[in-house]
Amino acid sequence: MSNSEPTMIGNQSVYTKFTFVAFSALAELQPVLFVVFLAIYLFTVGGNLIIIYLICATPALRTPMYFFLMNLSFLEMCYTTSVVPQVLVHLLAENKTISMGGCAAQMYAFTILGLTECCLLAAMAYDRFVAICYPLHYTLLMGPRVCLKLTAAFWTTGVVVESAHTAWIFTLPFCGTGEIQHFFCDIMPVVKLACVDTSQNEIVMFAASVLFIMSPCLLILYSYMRILVAILRIPSTAGKCKAFSTCSSHILVVSLFYGTALSTYLQPKTAHSPETDKATALMYTVVTPALNPLIYTLRNKEVKEAFQRSPLRQMV
Repeated sequence: MSNSEPTMIGNQSVYTKFTFVAFSALAELQPVLFVVFLAIYLFTVGGNLIIIYLICATPALRTPMYFFLMNLSFLEMCYTTSVVPQVLVHLLAENKTISMGGCAAQMYAFTILGLTECCLLAAMAYDRFVAICYPLHYTLLMGPRVCLKLTAAFWTTGVVVESAHTAWIFTLPFCGTGEIQHFFCDIMPVVKLACVDTSQNEIVMFAASVLFIMSPCLLILYSYMRILVAILRIPSTAGKCKAFSTCSSHILVVSLFYGTALSTYLQPKTAHSPETDKATALMYTVVTPALNPLIYTLRNKEVKEAFQRSPLRQMV
């Protein structure tokens, strides 16, 4: 039975609240899911906080690469926090509703952070490109002011684009059951509840997704094509391995992030199903943010050395 509250407009019930039904078929497992998601969430937040602390506390890590990594850790914490705490509450509560304003706020925060991360990953690829292909000009091309300007640019892009995107979605009238076949206010499950034909708007939304998701992706691919050419020209095997090791963690993070983003946001509405959407969303909201701290600590010599020298080592 839906807990959403409809108001009548003409013959239709237009909802101002939504009900999440993603885990309704798993009622007996919801306490178990709560424990699992809580453990992963605490690990994610703790791991990213440790990375931020190490970069701030270690002079040797105050370089553009680690400045961007610190931004990535902050983004990942915010990204998962925009979704997981609400999921934890709904796993234990009988009332699994969210207000229209709450849903809009969650979508707004989530999409800003997602788009900003796309741009940040492109900036990280550009940093590696300059470091490997133009090492003599690295300090000039990637100085502190350049890094700050890039950071401001990708945050501004996320805020501006997703302000318009979210505003369009929540000017739509919503009707039907008021039930979101998902565990948070993701774009497509919410748009499916609209009472009006959204096909033209979806074309615009798809074009914007291609532009603002694929453009950073293409920049990343171009950067790594140039990096690969530069690495192949290094005469020594040791030099090639060292150059590649500085990129391997970033490549893995990009693969995880874009693998789920492309399969979710660059498909037409008809290609989506509640089951695949939920499975993919669990990957990019819960699993991937938890993997990033592991990727950047287990595969990064400088971060591991900084951890070994830090007071945190005595607490773990």
